Amino acid sequence: MQHRKIVVVLKGYPRLSETFIAQELLGLERAGFDLILVALRRPTDAKRHPVHDEIKAPVHYLPEYLHEEPLRVVRSLSACLLRPGFWRALGSLAVDMPRDFTRNRARRFGQALVLAAEWPEDAVWLHAHFAHTPASVTRYASQLLGLPWSCSAHAKDIWTSADWDLASKLSSARWTVTCTKTGFDRLKKLADGNSSVHLSYHGLDLDRFGIFGEARKQHDGSAPDEPVIVLSVGRAVAKKGYDTLLEALALLPGDLAWRFEHIGGGEELERLKALAQKLGLDGRISWKGALAQEEVLEHYRRADIFALACRITANGDRDGLPNVLVEAASQRLACVSTDISGVPELLSPDETGLLVPTENPIALAQALERLIRDPVLRARLGDTAEARVRGNFDHIASIGQLKELFEREWRAAE
Repeated sequence: MQHRKIVVVLKGYPRLSETFIAQELLGLERAGFDLILVALRRPTDAKRHPVHDEIKAPVHYLPEYLHEEPLRVVRSLSACLLRPGFWRALGSLAVDMPRDFTRNRARRFGQALVLAAEWPEDAVWLHAHFAHTPASVTRYASQLLGLPWSCSAHAKDIWTSADWDLASKLSSARWTVTCTKTGFDRLKKLADGNSSVHLSYHGLDLDRFGIFGEARKQHDGSAPDEPVIVLSVGRAVAKKGYDTLLEALALLPGDLAWRFEHIGGGEELERLKALAQKLGLDGRISWKGALAQEEVLEHYRRADIFALACRITANGDRDGLPNVLVEAASQRLACVSTDISGVPELLSPDETGLLVPTENPIALAQALERLIRDPVLRARLGDTAEARVRGNFDHIASIGQLKELFEREWRAAE
């Protein structure tokens, strides 16, 4: 079957924290799809992952703020006024605005006007990554152009969007995929039989995260000159729960030899460093900052334990199934995390990892102590976690599922 050209709408591109999206884009290209990437904002990360350099699709940027490119927006409005879909899209905006009377809503409509006016001639489909702002732009553009669209929903977008907003997008999209069972259940309920929703784990490119065959040290935290390395990878933002993790580390018995390494940037990094100092952890922590993927892989292989204290924030924001947990598990690294969202879909308690209640530094400290003192447990959990990843989280399966969803639509249209 001849693949048709797809415009993929992204919030920002490229982004270090969204390599799972880049991996999917590369997988679709390798499967023969012709992609054009459209981003709502330009990159802010100083580094790129190697996968971004392998993607051949051209990237176009919409105005991040309409007032920054007023002539482009006005030209786009003029070009779209005579389109049959203009009044349909404007009608949707008129319904949406009273329920979301914000500049952000107007901005998404303006970005959709630019996307529609500058539409590549031979593209026939839109696909949005994230069900919040990218899907808003995509839905309006779909109506302006009279073309079908689909959506990949992930985590924050599912849990911080209003029910009415998600329901209207679900009913408008031809299909939606999401990456955790908890997210799938929420979207399926909101769709109420009016839309096609599918569960599709992102999976991991196991060629990049090859088998780690070396034996890890069997140290048990009793020798000061051989500390057990606890690693975490993630942005310093509220939903990652790093304050809880630091509090848990501060509760560990004084006789244990351990070090904590954190990889990632983020808005709360300075606050967390101050908290670590306040808790007396300064000499035991290394703040690595954002690193390239190959450097992160080396840290997975040098560490003994991976820890992530995910939480649900006050506005409902949360992780789905953090890709870093899947990456760590692929390297036979014993993982401890919290029992929210899609984390239990990877980590079964005492089978493929340890799970603790969220917002509970005491329980997390007890789990960390258990892992630090017991290298045999670490090895067992690491082995079974790797087997689960390699058996159930290969990205080739998710690419195959997306390929079938696109091709099913195109077969129906022929």
